[in-house]
Amino acid sequence: MANIEISNDESAQTILIVDDDLHILEVLEARLSSAGFNVFKAVSPHEAINILKTKSIDLIISDMKMPEMGGMGFLKEVRNINSELPLIFLTAYGTIPDAVDSIKAGAIEYFTKPFDGRELIKKINNILKDNQHLSARKFTSASQGFYVGENSAMNELVGLIEKVAVSDVNLLILGESGVGKERAAHLVHELGPRRDNPFIVVDCGSTPTSLLESELFGHVKGSFTHAIRDKKGLIEAANGGTLFLDEIGNISLEMQMRLLRFLEDRKIRKIGDIKEISVDCRIIAATNANLLDEIKAGRFREDLYYRLRVVTLKFPPLRERKEEIPFLVENFVKNFCKNKGLQQIKLPQKTIDFLCSYHWPGNVRELKNSLEAGVVLCKNGVLLPEDLNISDFQDKNNNMSKSNDPFSLEESERNTIIRALQETEWVQKDAADLLGISRRTIHYKIKKFGIKIEK
Repeated sequence: MANIEISNDESAQTILIVDDDLHILEVLEARLSSAGFNVFKAVSPHEAINILKTKSIDLIISDMKMPEMGGMGFLKEVRNINSELPLIFLTAYGTIPDAVDSIKAGAIEYFTKPFDGRELIKKINNILKDNQHLSARKFTSASQGFYVGENSAMNELVGLIEKVAVSDVNLLILGESGVGKERAAHLVHELGPRRDNPFIVVDCGSTPTSLLESELFGHVKGSFTHAIRDKKGLIEAANGGTLFLDEIGNISLEMQMRLLRFLEDRKIRKIGDIKEISVDCRIIAATNANLLDEIKAGRFREDLYYRLRVVTLKFPPLRERKEEIPFLVENFVKNFCKNKGLQQIKLPQKTIDFLCSYHWPGNVRELKNSLEAGVVLCKNGVLLPEDLNISDFQDKNNNMSKSNDPFSLEESERNTIIRALQETEWVQKDAADLLGISRRTIHYKIKKFGIKIEK
């Protein structure tokens, strides 16, 4: 087949379509040309590669399965020519796992056949618009507040975050509490085409089951007692943006069913309403639970699990990547000092050694909170281990660590709050400001830990 360029508009962006099915090529050619794109066609990967070497291409749309070369092989050849060129795969339903693997390897998106032409054009425009600003927003973990040191597993995760960010596939983030799952979700949103639209967080772990349905789907006035006005749900609030479902493993089976229906048709119905609303949002879910165990126990739906985990990010706990701790400490302390207008704090080697020897049951969150309190409360501009208020510090017989003590994180929090209260003469508002938390949070912590307020 001869290479054909459909449009002569030199200002138009150029798309290369690759498929051994002539009918698909004709359909794509007509749709893309009518949308104002210059179009090149190729019936094989080898023909497409020759075009890439001689023509300026802005985006590729390719079939996933072709006789000469599979999708992964073609993707590798494209990346050897242009590492930044966006590529969308078209795939039959049965080859979706291959398409997902291709996204991890560097593809941008996939569409299943038969595809919606209008949705495809919308996706292409978003990708090309996003790609024009790629150099201005190139990801750097430190500048985004997500610090990565020398650990290879974390570097691989950061690379995967960059790749999946420009896609719209559902994402499941796994890891213990405090490893940075919400920050990772926020980064995916910030680096993707939806970044100018809402990022909505739903805390499934702390929202009572009786309220979660109304929180997610909204309700109409009079639908139940105390429903005195219409309320927009958080799913609807995320329209155009990203919905982050934190601790998804905690939702009831009934809510799992409702969420599954939304993921299948992208429509919701408010409590008490009869009409449905279409919502376009990306779904990112996170949990510290083992969902496969929950499925075996009958507490989590298998079909929902596979809907959510199109791509999975699994974050290792901090105790498994201790080589990153000095890097994390340096960056956290530097930013705390900058944000609080303080002189830079000195970190003696014994402090670094102590931090590296501790087991960090609360992961990066515990490290960050301990350092923030230490920066505020240390004396003479030197941060010492005792300034960190980590309860295991005094236990030198087990290398300053009590890996079997489940209360060490809570004890550390309690001691930090008491010290902040002492520093501010027991004025709760001032202590909250000192620790960088809200008054509501400190009131909750005081009640939780049974702290007696001095008069």
